Amino acid sequence: MRTVYILLGLLLISCAQKETPLVRDQNPAAAGFDALGSDPAAIELADSIMHAMGGRKAWDKVRYISWNAVGRDIIYDKEADRVRIVHGDTICLLTSAGTGRIQIKGVEMVESEALSSLLESFHTAWRIDFYDLLLPFALKSSGVTIRYMGEDSLSGQRFNSLILTFQKQPDQYKLYVDKQTKLVRFGAYYQNAGTEQATRIHPWDNYQNVNEIQLSANRSDGHGPMKVKVDKDLPEKLFNEF
Repeated sequence: MRTVYILLGLLLISCAQKETPLVRDQNPAAAGFDALGSDPAAIELADSIMHAMGGRKAWDKVRYISWNAVGRDIIYDKEADRVRIVHGDTICLLTSAGTGRIQIKGVEMVESEALSSLLESFHTAWRIDFYDLLLPFALKSSGVTIRYMGEDSLSGQRFNSLILTFQKQPDQYKLYVDKQTKLVRFGAYYQNAGTEQATRIHPWDNYQNVNEIQLSANRSDGHGPMKVKVDKDLPEKLFNEF
């Protein structure tokens, strides 16, 4: 009988190991992620957030994401890492490196200095718009360092908190993560890392399941991303023609 119990125990352990693999193993970091500077608790929390947002497999299947941010209509090609931004009578076709083309009132810009300056402005705005919607999916991106800051209070609630900084940018984000669901509930932006006063704090609520991933849009404070949708196929000309 004792032998039977031992064998049963080993079987249960084996099944548990097969059925509950580490979330971390399902969410590999991008090349260039600061794994040495990021503490294990932060990495574990980042993996839990990815799992709560729908999981890495679902995120990897996403190709095109569209939304509106402060009057800018955005179409993001995640696979090619490029974006089409329409702001009033201006259209910007932008790459992740900050290069691209701009058309204003039907006329393409050709003057190099003015074009470079406006591309830089669009690239800065795009970076903010990206993180305002997709930050939970980018916690282990290239050039990113994350640190677990323990529990913190906001709006009368207790959260796990996570700080995200960049190797090539002076700003930082702080995320307030629900202790049960592992979803981000508030996001704080700091224009300069290390400062105590946040530049802005917005709720992350009204989560919607969009093509198997969770996205927070049309938020209760009236700020942030609006009209979010995910597409599997879009015309190529959207990213290379005005």
